[in-house]
Amino acid sequence: MTRPRFQRILLKLSGEVLMGPGQFGIDPDTVTRVAEEILAIREAGYQLCIVVGGGNIFRGLAAAAKGFDRASADYMGMLATVMNALAVQNALEQLGVETRVQSAIPMASVCEPFIRRRAERHLEKGRVVIFAAGVGSPFFTTDSGAALRAAEMKCDALFKGTSVDGVYDADPKKVPDAKRYETVSFNTVLAKDLKVMDASAVALCRDNDIPIVVFNIREQGNLARVLAGEGTATIVRNGD
Repeated sequence: MTRPRFQRILLKLSGEVLMGPGQFGIDPDTVTRVAEEILAIREAGYQLCIVVGGGNIFRGLAAAAKGFDRASADYMGMLATVMNALAVQNALEQLGVETRVQSAIPMASVCEPFIRRRAERHLEKGRVVIFAAGVGSPFFTTDSGAALRAAEMKCDALFKGTSVDGVYDADPKKVPDAKRYETVSFNTVLAKDLKVMDASAVALCRDNDIPIVVFNIREQGNLARVLAGEGTATIVRNGD
């Protein structure tokens, strides 16, 4: 299948990707490798913004299940995403990539507040923009934050970097003969609950016609290959 070409993309990274071989926290070597992947596509001329999850440090939903107040737990999770964003920013800037972090929760001593027009200007100047703190409100995931920012920034696609190479009809880690989709519609993902992203994020991308490209970010060089129309990935888009 010939994949469409994209120019401005939003890259959604799960916090777990930054753990590397560990079980918790941020692995500097892994963050550097991810930064090198981002550098490669930046040098290829793509405009790029990033949303990073916080599950490697704190997961609000899991904490709420253990008795935390849900709103407080979600705010703690948002702060974890700011820590991850700063780690990615540091790794990128060590490679010479101009980067700005914008947080949905204002914290002027640490990073910029989210201002859409300012973010647009950063992208036009060739900077990578990292959006932190989700949407700034509890009860929303960073997937929803990624879909929202992709719509606001008029991105051509949302790339979700995970530990699997696409969307399957069952968990490939549990079902050996699970079928991988090359392309699948938003409505099928929602109807079959395929766990690409949470339902609100999928619906937001569907309504704004923003394809979601799911690929394995742990595989060296895979982001550049998928952007070039090669590599293995699943595209979720409008259609049958």
